Formats: sequence, C-alpha cells, structure tokens
Amino acid sequence: MRPVDVAPAVVSVTPEADLLVATCLAAASAGEISAYFDLGVAYSTGSHGAPVDLVEAHKWFNLAAVAGYEDAAQCRADVAEEMTAREIAEAQRRAREWIAAGSRAAA
Repeated sequence: MRPVDVAPAVVSVTPEADLLVATCLAAASAGEISAYFDLGVAYSTGSHGAPVDLVEAHKWFNLAAVAGYEDAAQCRADVAEEMTAREIAEAQRRAREWIAAGSRAAA
C-alpha cells in the first residue's frame, strides 16, 4: 500500500514549473477552465518540470470535467487507473475543498 500525500502539491521541481503552476493557479482562481485541465496535464505527466502527482492531476481533471471541459473526464479516468481508492478519495476531497474555497471567496 502506498501512502497518500495529503499536503497540497504546489511544490515544483524547476523555475519553469513554478511559473506554470503560478500562472495556472491564478487563471484557475479566476475561473479559467482550461487552466484546470492544464494543471491536470502538468501533474499527470510532469510536463514543464512539474512534479508527477496523480492526486493533484485527478483533482484538476475532475474540476475541469465538472466545469464542462470535454477531454477532462477521460483524462481523469486514465489517471484513476493508476491510483488507489484512497488516493482517488483524497483527490475528490481536494476538489471539493477548492470548490468550497471559491464559494467562500464569492460570498
């Protein structure tokens, strides 16, 4: 059994990853749906020097899918095949937390 990383995975590997994550997080906070998907891709593949983190990837693909991004549901399913049930539950918890934080900010 693999341990579940419960800390938010905003730690990056390179300065390029720092910029990508910061840019995408800012866009995601503004409701940019493609930024959710881009974060999912970065965390699922390690692109742009981002750390591979399937829990974070699932979270971002989940948020993109819920928001209507067409390819996100399939990407979420692909990532989920490599995850444990606990990791998926953690990803879902983080997605709910992101949504709740956005709702609190809007209130």
